[in-house]
This record gives sequence, structure tokens and C-alpha cells, in this order.
Amino acid sequence: MKDPARRVSMADVAGAAGVSAQTVSRVVNGSPRVDPVTRQRVEVAMDRLGYRPHRAARALRTGRTETIGLVAATLATVGNSRMLQAVSETAAARGYALVVVTLGAAGDIASAFDRLRDQGVDGAIVLNEASELARDAVLPADLPLVVVDTPPDERFDVVRTDHAAGARAAVEHLLGLGHRTVHHLAGPVHSFAAAERERGWRDALAAAGATTSAPVRGDWSAASGYEAGAALALDAGVTAVFVANDQMALGVLRALADAGRETPGHVSVVGFDDLADAADYRPPLTTVRQDFDALGDLAVTTLVTAIEAPGARVFETVPTRLVVRGSTAAPAR
Repeated sequence: MKDPARRVSMADVAGAAGVSAQTVSRVVNGSPRVDPVTRQRVEVAMDRLGYRPHRAARALRTGRTETIGLVAATLATVGNSRMLQAVSETAAARGYALVVVTLGAAGDIASAFDRLRDQGVDGAIVLNEASELARDAVLPADLPLVVVDTPPDERFDVVRTDHAAGARAAVEHLLGLGHRTVHHLAGPVHSFAAAERERGWRDALAAAGATTSAPVRGDWSAASGYEAGAALALDAGVTAVFVANDQMALGVLRALADAGRETPGHVSVVGFDDLADAADYRPPLTTVRQDFDALGDLAVTTLVTAIEAPGARVFETVPTRLVVRGSTAAPAR
């Protein structure tokens, strides 16, 4: 009778699958020298027996710990927490452990990389607000990096959302409804995503020959959206607002309601991200869907490739999609 406390070995898997221990080892290490039918039989045996590769032993064989790092300025923002979830799930599916470090108040990305190297990570993903710091930092030459939402850079791989295209789609939707122009509540000055969304807004207005006003700026929070929305509500000429994220859009909706300006009767509002709650706002929010799952999966897949089979630098973009709901309509006549 098998001891339930004993760790399942490769020999156990080999016996259950009817193959050699060497074949099991090849499957575990992702070798292409195993035919698909045999690989499937071994994987079924591994699942049935609950086999888990011994990470330390594999590190001795391969020189890799099969651990990746994630660097974020904070996990308090919705976008970063959504990315953490996506990265964590994809890393686990690829057989990699995940170590997360945040920058803290000092914003010291060099210390974050030092902490990751102390943990023996094989590579790291850098998120959003930390991406700007990575562009200006002296980076560890022996640590493969994937930086999210940043311009191309020869020092690391880049994956990003097509923020500008999403913003253009939002503005074109509002102009297509008959609004003469679209005001913009932008994100923080140093945010790459905010800058790209502002660029898309400007490009769409310029292409339509519409007038462009100075953007109002927030800090991604609903509170900053409320403050900006209260100011916009005072201007009777404001009939459409493109907001750089859904949280700020929530604040704008409340500010408009408090000022007696109905959405979408008086002012149409479009957000960005398509958070899980966006469909339950009052009214349901028209917004640009950012695919965090696809972005996280792409970031991990790109990093694992850079670790296991390094090649040319990667610069890939994940598309967005406009989701039309009840917060937009033709302007009142």
C-alpha cells in the first residue's frame, strides 16, 4: 500500500504510464522528443497521481528556478490587481512560481530588482506605473524583463494595450451620435496609458475637424472623477466626456447627477477598462474594454520564451474593444 505522505516520483508516473523514467523527465522538461500520444499518456498519469516536479532538483538540472517576478508600484489600483491575477494564473499554468514586489513610497525600482534577484527569479514583468521607472533605470543585464505599457526599448521586451485605438473608438462613437466635440478627463501626467488615451482622443477630434479643449486631469480615482465632473457640469456646452478610466467615470456620473445633469440626456460619458462593475453603474457605462487576461498571458508567455529560448526583442500590442451601453446617446436638441 502506498504511503500517502510519500512524494510521487517520476518512477511512479513512468510505471502508471507504461513508459521509461527518461520519457517522463522529457515531458516534465518540455522536450520536443516525445510524440503527442505518449506525452498525453504521461500527463494523464501525472494528473491522476498528483505528481509535482521537484523545483529544486529541476533548478540543479536546468540552471533555472522556474520562478518569475512581478514589479508593481502598487497593487491598490484595479488595473494592477487585474494584471496580477492574470499573470499569476498564466505563470501557474506554465509551471512557474511567482514572486511579487511593490515599490513602496520611495519608488526604488533598483531595490525591487535586487529583491527579486535575491529570490533567484529567472526573469521579471514590470507593470504600468513602474514601467516609467524601468525606462530610466540601470537594469540588471542578466535578468530578462517584459515591461508592460511602454514605448519600444532594445533592453527589454514590451507588451502593451492599444490605448490610443481604444480612445479613438470612444471619441468616434460620441461624434457619430452627433456631439460637436468631446471633452476629456485624462489620467496622471506621467502615465504612459493616460498619454496614449489622450493621444487617441486628440487624433479622433483632429480627424473629424472638431474643436479640442484642454483636458481635465485626474489621478485614476473616483474621487478625482467627481471633482472634475463637478467642474464639467458647470459648463452647459459640455455634452460628451471621454474619461480615461472607469473609476473616474463613476465619479463623473455622480457629479453630473448631483448637478442635475442627466446621463445620457444632457451629457454622454464613456470610460476605459470595462471593469466588472461597469455594466452595473447608473446608467450602465459605455466603455473601452481592456483585455487584462490576454495582456497578462502575453506578458508571461513572452517572458518564459525570453528565459527558455531567447531571441529577437518582442513588441506586441493587445487590441481593445468599445462596449456600448446606456451612458451614451445623441445630444439633446
